[in-house]
Formats: sequence, structure tokens, C-alpha cells
Amino acid sequence: MSTVIYPSPIFGPVHSRRLGVSLGINLLPADGKFCTFDCIYCECGYNKDHRPKQKLPTREEVREALEHRLIDMQANGPVPDVLTFAGNGEPTAHPHFPEIIDDTLALRDKYFPHAKVSVLSNSTFIHKEKVFNALNKIDNNILKLDTVDAEYIQRVDRPSGAYDVNKIVETMKAFKGKLIIQTMFMKGKTDEGKDVDNTSDRFVLPWIEIVKQIAPRQVMIYTIDRETPDQSLQKATHEELDRIVELLKKAGLNATASY
Repeated sequence: MSTVIYPSPIFGPVHSRRLGVSLGINLLPADGKFCTFDCIYCECGYNKDHRPKQKLPTREEVREALEHRLIDMQANGPVPDVLTFAGNGEPTAHPHFPEIIDDTLALRDKYFPHAKVSVLSNSTFIHKEKVFNALNKIDNNILKLDTVDAEYIQRVDRPSGAYDVNKIVETMKAFKGKLIIQTMFMKGKTDEGKDVDNTSDRFVLPWIEIVKQIAPRQVMIYTIDRETPDQSLQKATHEELDRIVELLKKAGLNATASY
């Protein structure tokens, strides 16, 4: 099985299906994965197979590495569309995440003021005041909500601690629209034979009702793009994703699909 473990603290730029030319900021160690989810579809593999031995990059190391790379991009290209916090796990788990966001915004304004700052988060720390406030400062606050079905979350996203989807939803509402919901749709079964198809109305319709209450400025749906640690998963089809986008639009939501 092929997995993707990203360099730290800076990687890319890469071409993102959803965001364009993206310079990656990885606040996790470069030798493994550190995440509060253990998703069966994660391109970085299972947590148990990639436990890091290195320490988290410090705030200073992130700032220095980012500035060095932005100076190089200013001189040699390419021009980034976005600076994206992603990588080997959950970026908001870094103890200095709020301060690093402030540094990144300052450097963005200095070198590429038209670039957006994005965070890809699984939402598990959005209840923390400092994380919540930091996410309110950025351009693209992209929060995961794969479903509102608690059993499905345990089967597929596999949170490492207590996870209450209702509390997550309530905090999402508190952003007052300043967020993007990101949802993975897929089919097939787990390696243990459990069904993971969340493209049917059983999962889609209750999820849309909750997303309407959250009222995000955009909904990004997508499907599997790389090899997954669980080998029996399947991509959702173009037709299935298009159907979900149409349902979202009928509900008054701005929605896009990445195939």
C-alpha cells in the first residue's frame, strides 16, 4: 500500500483539485502521522503504522521556513493561489496553531497579498476558543463533516477520543457562515466487510438538513483520489456527486464537486 507522508513544515507547491496552486504548511512531524481521526480513506495511512518520532516543528521554524519559501517563490515562481495548512494529520492540534496563523497572515500580506490562507481541519478542536478565533481570521476555514450519522463516523472517520457530532455542528453554526464544509463521499466496504456507501438518501438527506442549519458559504464534496489504507473502498461516481450537488443547490447552498 502506498501512503503519502509530507515534508515538514513546508511542502509543495502542489496543484489542489479545489484550491489551485497551493503551498502546503504541515505543522506535524515529517516522519509520521499525528491525527485525532484515523480515517479508513486517509492518504497518509493508519495512525498505528506511521507514528512519528520527531517533534512538532516550532512556531519559529514554521515562520522561518515559510518566509524562505515565499521569498524563493517571489523570485522564481510559481505564484501561489493559496497557503494551505494540511499535511500529516490535524493542523489545529499544534499547541501554537493560533500564533502560527498570525505569522502566516503577516507573511502572506508581505509577499503574496492576493493569496488566500486555508486550513483543512477535521473540526475536532474548533470548540477551543483560540482555535475558533484563529480560524475566523483566515480566508478559507475548511471543516470536515462527512456525515451526521454517529455510527458511520465511528466506522469511517474513527475519532481517537470522545466525539459528539451534535456539538461539532453547534460550533460550526457559531462561525456564522464563515466556513466551508468539506465532505467525502465513497462506496464499497471496509476490509472487514462493513458497508461505507454514504451516497444514498439515507445519509445525504439528513446531512443536507444539518448543513442548511450551519449555513456555510460553500460546500465542497469530493471522493477518493489516491490509494487508501483500507483496500476495499470505491470512488463515488460523477453522477452520484452531481446528484448531491444538485440537492445542495436546491437547498440554497453553494456547492462544488471534485471528482
